[in-house]
Formats: sequence, structure tokens, C-alpha cells
Amino acid sequence: MSTLVLELRQGDLMVVNGAPIRFRNRARIELTAKARFLFGKQLMTPEAANTPARRIYFALQTAYIGDEDEREAGLTVARRLIAEFQSATTSTLARDLLDRALSAAEADECYQALKLTRRVMRHEEVVLGVAPPSTLAEEDAS
Repeated sequence: MSTLVLELRQGDLMVVNGAPIRFRNRARIELTAKARFLFGKQLMTPEAANTPARRIYFALQTAYIGDEDEREAGLTVARRLIAEFQSATTSTLARDLLDRALSAAEADECYQALKLTRRVMRHEEVVLGVAPPSTLAEEDAS
């Protein structure tokens, strides 16, 4: 069994299997079992979901780390938002990335879907000429 070691700072938020955890001090944790989790800048608040691509990300985030009912609802919303985005965009790249993201999410590979959607968000920022917000602005680590 492989493990994942994460270093988190005081005040960081992590959601594991739908449960939010805020770290009161610096911590190093080791995940020794499969878990659905996001932390730090990977997490998007509902208020930050203020563009079409960011709303897709938020729906896929819910499909990944929400409870059982929230996950199904998140995937349903993501399907609708992706269809709307694809019909409105002229970008072949964005359409392709969203096709791949939806396929990944439907195969229960939501983390991969989120990574692909972050690429669409960066593309959207360039097209719209807006500066990226502080959350999720960094390149994917992997």
C-alpha cells in the first residue's frame, strides 16, 4: 500500500471524504488509505465560482469531495454546465479539455477532471483578459 505525506500550514483547510478539517497548527499528515481529498488552493469556495469555467470546477469539486448525495448532484450540474460552456465557446481546446474532464469524472477520476478544468479556467482567464484569482492560480503540481 502506498502512502501520501502532506505538509499543511496553520489555518489550511482540507476536505477528506466530505469532512472539512482546518489545521490549527503546522502539521505533517500521512494518508494510508484511499480517500477523496482536496486542500489549500485546490479548494474553491462557492463565492469564487464566478465564471463559467470556475462554476464547472466547483461542480466537479462537489462531485469529488461531497457526500454521496452531493457527489451525484455535483456531477449532474457539471454535465449541464459543460454542455452550456461547449455550446457557447469557439475554442476547440476548451471543448476537448471539457470532454476529457467529463469522461474522467464519469469514470470516478474526479481529481483528473479537476486538473483538466483548471486548464480551462486558465484558458478562460486569457480569453477574457482577467487576472487569475489567488485561489487555484498556480500551475498543477503534477
